[in-house]
Amino acid sequence: QLQLGESGGGVVQAGGSLIHSCKSSTNILNNDVMGWYRHAPGNQRELVATITSGGSTNYAHSVKARFTISRDNAKNTVDMQMNSLNPEATAVYYCKARSMYWSHYWGQGTQVTVSS
Repeated sequence: QLQLGESGGGVVQAGGSLIHSCKSSTNILNNDVMGWYRHAPGNQRELVATITSGGSTNYAHSVKARFTISRDNAKNTVDMQMNSLNPEATAVYYCKARSMYWSHYWGQGTQVTVSS
């Protein structure tokens, strides 16, 4: 079964940057879409960014100018560079993959905390 391992959460001051990584236990070329959701207390879970097996990207409007998602096929890893972070970005970020077989898999989640 596909497994997703996340890393890169942490605490950062407003205006700072973090990099999140999500490593798939299988060839990520077999995953149609990978990306991150985030869930802040009291808020709905929202989609942050996605990247397809072909490299096409999509971003939530609130992060498009500041976040960049990319993939390293050789390492079966997707990365998300998060720049100009503000306290509204504080949330648990969950990596998600949709396989070519249309199964959905979730990472364990990592906490991002942005101090003002």
